[in-house]
Amino acid sequence: MSIFDRYLSLWVGLCIATGVALGQLFPNIFQVIAGWEYASVNLVVAVLIWAMVYPMMVAVDFASLRDIHRRPKGLIITLVVNWLIKPFTMAGLGVLFFQVFFVDLINPADAQQYIAGLILLGAAPCTAMVFVWSQLTRGDANYTLVQVSLNDIIMVFAFAPIVALLLGVTDLQVPWATLLLSVVLYVVIPLAAGAGTRAMLMRRANGEQGDTAVTRFTSRIKPFSILGLLATVVLLFGFQGHVILDRPLLIALIASALLIQSYGIFIIAYAAAWVWRVPHNIAAPCALIGTSNFFELAVAVAIGLFGLNSGAALVTVVGVLVEVPVMLSLVAFANRTRKHFPANVELIVGGNDDVTQNREAKS
Repeated sequence: MSIFDRYLSLWVGLCIATGVALGQLFPNIFQVIAGWEYASVNLVVAVLIWAMVYPMMVAVDFASLRDIHRRPKGLIITLVVNWLIKPFTMAGLGVLFFQVFFVDLINPADAQQYIAGLILLGAAPCTAMVFVWSQLTRGDANYTLVQVSLNDIIMVFAFAPIVALLLGVTDLQVPWATLLLSVVLYVVIPLAAGAGTRAMLMRRANGEQGDTAVTRFTSRIKPFSILGLLATVVLLFGFQGHVILDRPLLIALIASALLIQSYGIFIIAYAAAWVWRVPHNIAAPCALIGTSNFFELAVAVAIGLFGLNSGAALVTVVGVLVEVPVMLSLVAFANRTRKHFPANVELIVGGNDDVTQNREAKS
């Protein structure tokens, strides 16, 4: 694990502070960058998000979907949590916080924006940082790839309708063109580019050397993914730094809703995996995938729908602030509770037959 992965929370924290400071010192520069957009999509943010997403898309092996039927439990839990529970609990918490508990503290128009931001986060399951969380819990990499692959396919078709449904419930107008454009830009196109790159690498090699070529390629470009993440954090907090400094109570309210959602979803998924006797190297990643958000997509859609300086965009930025420390704490908890789950199972794919083999988890 690289120094960036090991101290990711520290780097994100430093970038948050740097972004806020630069936004205060050089507001005109950030205003100029905010103006570089086309069809409501900021070009600089788009490039940085591509830098984050593309390496993970290359690692996705759609051929592994054929092995889903062998171990469906973890996949079922992830899909149920991601698409039947998480978006709706996030919308419910948003309404509860900003239209009930704190209705006297928030302007009604602003409250709708904050709810919209929470909905965008809740409806966007993670496709990028998933691999980091899986690695930190010694998860089954192939199974994680299967989960991510299927999630990406479902997201292409389900993200826009779910967001539209939930935004409609909160009486917000949904510009379908912008919403669908964001899905195409940040899911469909990177997914196609990653699949094309992977196919090219596999063609140039033979047999097992193909996987080695893909691993070598993704290792070379992974630093660009980390740099893209950190630069995006600097940029987003530069845009929103004045709000964070001027309205710390608002940030705390948004963060509290996100914390309840994150820990609550993890408990649901992790407990379901424990009850269903799912091996730990599948249980931990499937719970973490359900908990984590594809905040790159949520930020992009929030910016496209409501603008860079909107309340919805602010919520997705706070999501970045909350997610990394929360996920690292859940990784630590998952590793400490490994002994309460069945022995790990890994799928060995080779030759013409697929063999499922049990092995004891290493402590």
